[in-house]
Amino acid sequence: MTLGHNSYGKAEIHLVHLDRAQEPHRVTDLTVSVALEGDFDATHIEGDNTGVVATDSQKNIVYGLARAEPPGAPESFALRVAGYLVDEYESVDRARVDVEAATWVPLQTDAFRRDGGSLRTATGVATAEGERHVLGGLRGLALLKSANSGFTGFLRDRWTTLPETDDRILASSVGAAWRFSSLEVDFDEQHRRATDAISEAFARHHSESLQQTLYQMGAALLDACPAVAEVRLSMPNLHHLLVDLSGVGLDNPNVVFHADDRPYGLIEGVLVRPGASPADSAWQGPLLT
Repeated sequence: MTLGHNSYGKAEIHLVHLDRAQEPHRVTDLTVSVALEGDFDATHIEGDNTGVVATDSQKNIVYGLARAEPPGAPESFALRVAGYLVDEYESVDRARVDVEAATWVPLQTDAFRRDGGSLRTATGVATAEGERHVLGGLRGLALLKSANSGFTGFLRDRWTTLPETDDRILASSVGAAWRFSSLEVDFDEQHRRATDAISEAFARHHSESLQQTLYQMGAALLDACPAVAEVRLSMPNLHHLLVDLSGVGLDNPNVVFHADDRPYGLIEGVLVRPGASPADSAWQGPLLT
């Protein structure tokens, strides 16, 4: 048998880098995929891994290079990682590094909204009995705080391993739906107000828990949109875990994080304007998924 073209590498390394020295803070959010080509016939044919750069090592290289120097432009970082791999390892003939970048728009010094990705949602409900309801909403609104967020004082027992912290990244992909009490409103303007209200509340609020932040966001939306009777919010807690670089001889003073996609905490809640009439029929069916 003849071994044809082959490559291997670490795919979709999700790297979030915080530069707190800038005002506002700079968030670099990259998904990095590495593919190596070279003298790897022996590992395929004989099981000899002598020249193999483990994919876990490739992950550590990506994180380590980000710690040594801020990633900068995605193009520059991709070339820097690829160059390091071919320069460092004789067995590597070609390194391909693909980077996808998400853009975070500053809301203030330490809060951001990711550009793009969110969807506007709308629901109309009509019944034969003459009921008419309109729901506005959004899905996938990515928000992140690089400071002014902590989680302390929670119940501890023999199952508790989570450390308390007063300095963490707080991130979520917000799903929200709101019910209008009047159908004679400018829905475009209401959507803009609602989106701005929950984004700004997230930004200015010092978070002691995601539950508290959800409540503040819902209250801000109701304040900004008098035509909204109630709002329902669904907020996954998208954990960002500090990467331990001690094994490669580097410190990590809250700079390089692994963005963990699952499992995640899921916080949901409903806020109702005082005196608003209930309308359960308006909410039947999927809304926030």
